[in-house]
Amino acid sequence: MTLMAIAAIALTAIALPCLPWLLRLLGAHDESYRVALSFLWIVLPSNVLMAVGMGLSGVLRAVGDARRAMFVTLGGGIVTAGLDPLLIFWAGLGPDGAAWAIVVSRVIIVATGLYGAIRVHDMIARPSLAGLRQDTGRAMTIAGPAILTNLSNPIANAVFASIFSRFRDGAVAALAIMDRLVPVAFGVLFALTGAVGPILAQNWGAGRFDRMRGGLTASAVFAIGCVVVSGLALALARGPIVAAFGATGLTAELVMFFCLVAGPMWLFVGLLFVANAAFNNLGMPFLSTLFSWGRATLGTMPLAWLGAQYGGPKGALVGSAIGAVAFGILALVFAYRGIARLEREATGRAPLASTPDAAIVPVDAATDRAAAGG
Repeated sequence: MTLMAIAAIALTAIALPCLPWLLRLLGAHDESYRVALSFLWIVLPSNVLMAVGMGLSGVLRAVGDARRAMFVTLGGGIVTAGLDPLLIFWAGLGPDGAAWAIVVSRVIIVATGLYGAIRVHDMIARPSLAGLRQDTGRAMTIAGPAILTNLSNPIANAVFASIFSRFRDGAVAALAIMDRLVPVAFGVLFALTGAVGPILAQNWGAGRFDRMRGGLTASAVFAIGCVVVSGLALALARGPIVAAFGATGLTAELVMFFCLVAGPMWLFVGLLFVANAAFNNLGMPFLSTLFSWGRATLGTMPLAWLGAQYGGPKGALVGSAIGAVAFGILALVFAYRGIARLEREATGRAPLASTPDAAIVPVDAATDRAAAGG
């Protein structure tokens, strides 16, 4: 937790002075540049809250409290969804209101996580320099590949934003609205991937590979169901959504188009999220990094660029959606293959590890034996 907070503070300290250069690099200019600069100066200092909140969510998942871990994420999303219209429109703060809504949501995330990790489970100790030195190396062995995986999406988004910025402020404003809609419409996917990982890992430890496959299948089906419902809701409510944000012209046109294609696009992104959760919790973090970066590079950058060349900003959205299809399906296939490989390895070790006096039996088998008096 301390390491995450230190990393967040350090990255924020580096990023804030570089904001003008970074925004110009991404193609921001005139009004979009001023809005983005103000927005980021409000949001970036709260990154330390986000880092601590994510760490607390991980602690709750580690102790098997997936419900409270999910509430940490969902609580922030609900607060953001409620405060956005109040601060943007009712308080008249505009984009800065969205920024302050993010800051408040991160405070709620930390508060929810602290309650569960400290008051309920008593899992947080006071940080110490000796403990930090001892744990950093071991933590980075596991966290390094996960960090690389998580960097892929922001970098892909940055490239996508630079492509969109070529179509001036109307397109950039539409992209900002899309970024506000995604966590509300598809936030369940982020919570799902945090919950399914520990379930797969626990069944791996128990040798229940059938449950691992069942859990992966159930997670994929649930993700598909959530995306279908959210996609239909966005498509049906695209008119009121545009009206709620006060979008006009090109901005309104792009937001309405996004509401139509968001479902098919996030269907396969959801499958990738589920597969990545399996990879990261079953000793295959390299595959998570590979598929995430594959989607971020080969699956996003060239196709979005080509789409923009022939279809404008709508073509860029379609290109990005097409890129997610192959990587989502392939990642899920490799997740099933990874479980099959782990099962073969466990089967190969079983004759060497078993003895007549010690055996691990499924819970159901032990219950049946006790009922029979054996």
